[in-house]
Amino acid sequence: MERSELNYLKILADKYPTMAAASTEIINLQSILNLPKGTEHFMTDIHGEYEQFNHVLKNGSGSVKRKIDEEFGNTLSIRDKKSLATLIYYPVEKLDIVMKEESNIEDWYKITLHRLVQITKRVASKYTRSKVRKALPKDFAYVIEELITEKAEVQDKEAYYNEIIHTIIRIGRAPDFIIALSNLIQRLVIDHLHIVGDIFDRGPGPHVIMDTLRDYHSVDIQWGNHDVVWMGAAAGQLACIATVIRLAVRYGNLDTLEEGYGINLVPLVTFCLDTYKGVNCDAFKTPVNNDYDARYVELNNMMHKAMTVVQFKLEGQVIMKYPEWKMQDRLMLDKIDWDRGCIAIEGKEYPLKDLDFPTIDRNDPYTLTDAEADMMDRLKHAFTRSEKLQRHVRFLYSKGSMYKVFNSNLLYHGCVPLDENGDFKKVKLFGKTYSGKSLYDVLESYARKGFYGSDSDKDTVRGKDILWYIWTNPNSPVFGKEKMATFERYLIEDKETHKEKKNKYYELLDDVETVNKILREFGLDERVSHIVNGHVPVEQKKGESPIKCGGKLLVIDGGFSKAYQSKTGIAGYTLVYNSHGMWIAAHEPFESKDAAILKETDIVSDSFVVESSSIRLRVADTDTGYDIREQICELEDLLEAYREGLIIERS
Repeated sequence: MERSELNYLKILADKYPTMAAASTEIINLQSILNLPKGTEHFMTDIHGEYEQFNHVLKNGSGSVKRKIDEEFGNTLSIRDKKSLATLIYYPVEKLDIVMKEESNIEDWYKITLHRLVQITKRVASKYTRSKVRKALPKDFAYVIEELITEKAEVQDKEAYYNEIIHTIIRIGRAPDFIIALSNLIQRLVIDHLHIVGDIFDRGPGPHVIMDTLRDYHSVDIQWGNHDVVWMGAAAGQLACIATVIRLAVRYGNLDTLEEGYGINLVPLVTFCLDTYKGVNCDAFKTPVNNDYDARYVELNNMMHKAMTVVQFKLEGQVIMKYPEWKMQDRLMLDKIDWDRGCIAIEGKEYPLKDLDFPTIDRNDPYTLTDAEADMMDRLKHAFTRSEKLQRHVRFLYSKGSMYKVFNSNLLYHGCVPLDENGDFKKVKLFGKTYSGKSLYDVLESYARKGFYGSDSDKDTVRGKDILWYIWTNPNSPVFGKEKMATFERYLIEDKETHKEKKNKYYELLDDVETVNKILREFGLDERVSHIVNGHVPVEQKKGESPIKCGGKLLVIDGGFSKAYQSKTGIAGYTLVYNSHGMWIAAHEPFESKDAAILKETDIVSDSFVVESSSIRLRVADTDTGYDIREQICELEDLLEAYREGLIIERS
């Protein structure tokens, strides 16, 4: 045995100081390998829709309802099943209603607790007792474990369990116990959560979603372009800050900045009142979401226009700073013919809808005015000093990445950039060329440097700018279009200029050779692996399917954001991967949390199987299983070392 191996086994012996301890752990790990695989839940393109997100998370894309049906079959009415499901989703709110309406609350407690215990037993059955114990709420851990664990030594089991429940009710702990069981069921229904990008922008509550994810028991995140632009803003990258604010004004979500993250927008308001009062802002009208917004329509339009102009200037500065990024076609301000009121794009002239830009110098269009520079400096300070935003972005870095390989599946938000021949596109960054997986890796490396590095370091500065690059460059894997037509959409009427041609990747989603090539590039076996993809909404109402390439590639962006639902015809997809296989749920629009509680309405979801397994998948078939087998081998080596006297047992 080599010295390094022996040293490692000595360290392992600190945890397992006897042959008995090591043997017990081997037996435990071997048994875990034969348990059913835990349920993975995939969601993408949430875009701030926190109520629908929370509801889908609570119901496990219909998993809770299925468990209720499996457990109770025809012994419960549809009404009672709906009521039980709603209680599990929203125990606190539902209890408030029941306690006001129920005439015999003790009977209701007794019936409900028995039902919840039965469901808890069912959802806990696929896990080890140790794993369930770790998930138990601290205050009720012992009692719940007693109720859900079979007691072979107890002769009258029914009386034993009834007495526990009776005591819970008698001492006034039934409401708290119901809440604890409901939350435990929600937790056990989903073993691991994958967020395949785009938590931020458009919807009203990305900060609420981030708080939920930070408290979630097991989650990973693949960054989307809308996440990355917020990461850039948190790092102090000015073009990213301008973009984040513009989008917040554009979609009527300034509350996210001001109330969600405590970012002071007074510098922007003051600047607009000083500079844009009386300026024509018709091309920058913003939505009116409520009476409060209606009072400030004119101001919101001014902020929208002011921040859009600042964004164009700052983006222009970055583009000119890095000519190798080949984004010169996005330099628009210097192409404007101010006298004739038009702009030439690809040899064709288009009239502009607006020419009233008081801060643009025709001879130096990309330089900020002193007032704009002062405003952006103050806004940068607000973003980089927002404690909650910094906390959320650190979480994105700790739990997130550009892509993830998990249980033989490849997860990423956008695409693997391809050239017109369908080969991995070669992309030049800072003098080196990257493609395929290496492009993902180098962009992630710079993204991390941009947030965590020192501002005096060259790579940190590059990293901050790379965050903007990832947001909008044609070669960015999470963007994957030839351009972001922001200028054209605001200022040119001709919709032909608004089109954003997608990367070749999107033409080859059903091409087996291409998909297999991508899987191999990331070290996966194309015979059994899948790609899980977000970013581009699947238009189900036009007959599009999220299942591509015979099930090898799954695009699960179905319009979770309300802004896309008219296009997709549904309100999002979720993918579930459990011990029986893979299935996708297509969700109808979610009315509201209040409606779900008061009317006991659930999201209507159509489910369809992607792939089923004739033999139930086990932990042994997962990445965790691979790690466990390695642990078993190490423990067996430790046993051998004990037997040979290379390591001495300790009492």
